[in-house]
Amino acid sequence: MSDQPVVQASADVADDAQLGARTRVWHLAQVREGARLGADCTIGRGAYVGPGVVIGSACKLQNYALVYEPARLGDGVFIGPGAVLTNDEFPRAATPGLRVKGAEDWTAVGVTIGDGASIGARAVCVAPVAIGRWALVAAGAVVTKDVPDHALVVGVPARRIGWVGRAGVPLTRDGDGWVCPASGERYREEDDALELIG
Repeated sequence: MSDQPVVQASADVADDAQLGARTRVWHLAQVREGARLGADCTIGRGAYVGPGVVIGSACKLQNYALVYEPARLGDGVFIGPGAVLTNDEFPRAATPGLRVKGAEDWTAVGVTIGDGASIGARAVCVAPVAIGRWALVAAGAVVTKDVPDHALVVGVPARRIGWVGRAGVPLTRDGDGWVCPASGERYREEDDALELIG
């Protein structure tokens, strides 16, 4: 098996974008100037990666996911179909004088996603927010505030309803801690944060 990236003929990858070993960019996807993708990533059909976006290794952007600059994704991040990571706190097409806005008229703000986190289908992360490591944002959620590591968030606006382990499965209460029913990993909760034990 070759370590070379694979780019489908209908994809649009900028000449100065960096694709890691074995990364695959599928039909009609666009990877813009200066974007950097790690090894073993999958960029699905029609997905968009903005200029200068940084994506770690082993990430998956499902079909039609939109990742706008200056987003930063850790390793092993999953972005579901049709999910959006925004970049404009105060979106307007034109200035108050109705002149079309240019790059000098706004400052891009990004979404940061920690290692192993997952963003569900059609979820929206409204920049600037940070999604913690191994967190899970449910399908259709709208994230307007930072999400802690291992948090399970749902709804509009998104709110935490539980915790998830590294396997992505909701944790169950076990005495004064939490346990993952899939892996058996144990976690401790302290000050509204979760920590893997051992």
